[in-house]
Amino acid sequence: MHIVMVTAEAVPFAKTGGLADVCGSLPIQLATRGHQCSVFLPGYRRALQSGLPIEDTHVSFVVDMAGRQVSCRILKSTLHNGAVSIYFVDQPHYFDRNGLYGDEHGDYRDNSERFSFFCRSVAEAVDRLRLNPDIVHCHDWQSGLIPAYLRTQFGNKQWYQHAASVMTIHNLAYQGRFWSHDMPLTGLDWQYFNWQQMEFFGDLNLLKTGITFADFITTVSPTYAREIQQPEHGCGLDGVLRSKQQRLIGIVNGVDYSVWDPRHDNHIAQNYGVENWRSGKAACKLDLQNIMRLPTSEAVPVIGLVGRFAEQKGWDLLKPFLEESIERLNAQWVILGNGEQRFASALSELAHRYPFKISVRFEFSDSLAHKIEAGADMFLMPSRYEPCGLNQLYSLRYGTVPLVHRTGGLADTVTDCNQQTIESGLATGFVFGEYSYDSLKNCVESALNVYSQNPSLWGTLVERGMQQDWSWANSAAHYETVYSRAREQAAIEGRL
Repeated sequence: MHIVMVTAEAVPFAKTGGLADVCGSLPIQLATRGHQCSVFLPGYRRALQSGLPIEDTHVSFVVDMAGRQVSCRILKSTLHNGAVSIYFVDQPHYFDRNGLYGDEHGDYRDNSERFSFFCRSVAEAVDRLRLNPDIVHCHDWQSGLIPAYLRTQFGNKQWYQHAASVMTIHNLAYQGRFWSHDMPLTGLDWQYFNWQQMEFFGDLNLLKTGITFADFITTVSPTYAREIQQPEHGCGLDGVLRSKQQRLIGIVNGVDYSVWDPRHDNHIAQNYGVENWRSGKAACKLDLQNIMRLPTSEAVPVIGLVGRFAEQKGWDLLKPFLEESIERLNAQWVILGNGEQRFASALSELAHRYPFKISVRFEFSDSLAHKIEAGADMFLMPSRYEPCGLNQLYSLRYGTVPLVHRTGGLADTVTDCNQQTIESGLATGFVFGEYSYDSLKNCVESALNVYSQNPSLWGTLVERGMQQDWSWANSAAHYETVYSRAREQAAIEGRL
């Protein structure tokens, strides 16, 4: 199959979150499985300055944006020794900026125009480059117009006759919701601005558009696929998703083990595998304690956290828990990230009061994130909701036992340590069900108790996690099935 992916992010060109990891890794895995893969990205400043070779395709054209003529050209790079083609929509007015979606003042006010232009340019470029894809795989709201163009035959592109569409929701909370007067920017007729297709409480909703028009819909874990069909996690689109449930499936994101594996991780103090994890993790723990200026002790457990300081990530529970327990519990805390000031201020105060118990770095450091995964004994992810999550998967491979809330991808990838799962040989971590202070407290204290009182069981948890396979090979096989089902659906409707 020829798969064209349309995304706002992909490593190593542009990244703000997990979307970039998916769109940088999945095409490579699909290519190794014999498929032809092309990826379309906006020509952001940072993408074009990535340092990788970029060439001009000599394809350029003008798009009519509600009466204003906007030109662009298509540039090209490759990944995986040329196996994956990366195309950039180069339009400096829209994309030559410091940020991808906004700056210190918030989201760019013209994001609706920027990404409507991006989608329209991709539709035109695929035609002019004669790519003739079998599947166009769209990711998040920034590409949500593409399925609508296919189904409505907007612009009468030849490639529409051969392609089916797949829409992947990475985080339903981000929907691309804009005022109704932006509808002309999409190029689509006002007849599609209705409650069943593009309209959402009087506004234009680009993610809803993609969901409505796509042949098949995926999201990033089976549990999250179920959760978003309910009002609590549906962000207003649960009804739309329930109506599409026969075309909706969850596929857990994969891990790039060429980057995240302690056997060959260049960021950590000592490489190790399941056969020598005790000595390897001990060396990495000592290195982490030194870097974070904590007392060096192999006996004291280290609990790591990496990510945004936000309620979604569980900080409304974590803040009071740390304030109450940090002096009482025999543990060290290593925290990396940034986010809401109220949480950052509380962490600063705790680090000042308890410098031998907690160390915080207010930044995003890829190297330090690797060191935390290798040097910590446990990794805490108490997210209120988590579509997939990757750090718990990294933690399993690094022998860093995950402590998680039972939601989304966390529920699908970590098995709670209890009497039944211990006896059946399935336990890999510690999971709390109810999103509450007491449940979080019990989870952390249970893990600390096993660590200190039952080293044999702890070693079993570490080794079982390290031996699990959450690679992209498994996820790619599931996507192949989805692509076939999308084409079957399009054929049933007479579009192929």
